[in-house]
Amino acid sequence: MAYTTINKGSSYFNTVLYTGTGASNSVTGVGFKPDFTWIKDRSNARDHQLVNAVVGYPSGTLFSNATDAEYTAFPRVDSSNADGFTVSTPAQVNGSGETYAAWNWLANNTSGSSNTAGTITSTVAANTTAGFSIVSYTGNGTGNSTIGHGLGAVPKFIIVKSRTTTDAWGTLSASYVSAADPNILYLNSTAAEADDTNVWGTSANFTSSTFTVGTWNGSNYSGTTYIAYCWSEIKGYSKFGKYTGNGSADGTFVYTGFKPAFLMVKETGNVNSWRILDNKRSPFNVANKVLLANSTAVEGSADHETDFLSNGFKLKSSDTNMNRSGGTYIYMAFAENPFVSSTQIPTTAR
Repeated sequence: MAYTTINKGSSYFNTVLYTGTGASNSVTGVGFKPDFTWIKDRSNARDHQLVNAVVGYPSGTLFSNATDAEYTAFPRVDSSNADGFTVSTPAQVNGSGETYAAWNWLANNTSGSSNTAGTITSTVAANTTAGFSIVSYTGNGTGNSTIGHGLGAVPKFIIVKSRTTTDAWGTLSASYVSAADPNILYLNSTAAEADDTNVWGTSANFTSSTFTVGTWNGSNYSGTTYIAYCWSEIKGYSKFGKYTGNGSADGTFVYTGFKPAFLMVKETGNVNSWRILDNKRSPFNVANKVLLANSTAVEGSADHETDFLSNGFKLKSSDTNMNRSGGTYIYMAFAENPFVSSTQIPTTAR
């Protein structure tokens, strides 16, 4: 049984749904002051909008579905507040009558501090309790450079993006990356995994204090600024792993040790999208309201049936998007509640 010191996942990660007003709009209900907010228009085909406290508010926005450099011409999120955030007027985040999902993570409510653990000095805002940090750094173009992440534990999932160039979003999952097999998936792309030692370096060495980067322009070009989102695994709260599909409507069950609040899945060996489900857009089983991290597409609901259970998730469709027979999929998941809390009280399925 899972044991955790985090009895309420929504204290560190939470999804909020809201409707745009077309005027400055304070969105509440997050439950904490978010340091990383990821917004997607559910009802219109618009870019995903990613902002964070280390870059600052109002400031640059990145789009998970595109390779664009940071957008600074017109702010999307004006501020991070005690119980949410304030969006400005662009339709990407606040079109009148349009519906939105916002996924929020808590770091440490600062703009970060200097971290000299690696060969490249970074600026880090870290929450070691929840295993999440936001890392800003400037590349030096040297292979196998190391960067401090502040987690105090080995990161299990990293997403990195150049803020100033049009390079792809690099992702690392400890479930499928190693020094011997340095595979890479790109968050903005449906492409299958590719071998590339230049993204995370030939050593691919990830420790409790640093991660490595190679010489790829998207992770370590000299003089280029980057943002990285890093997660370590917290028992009962977060899980980063992989599973094999069985191609059946009685699909694969994946044990996480908690009732999921958020799930993002990507098939590694075939062309397929990054699929995001959460417990707010799908408050009851089956969960099937899906947004695609790599696409502007509106919310869909076909062929993504998944049950969120007290201790994991179970696929309920034979569709290849999430359950191809023999297909390998990686996932990242965050908890609504742990399977067993620190009080040893089990969580019930929904």
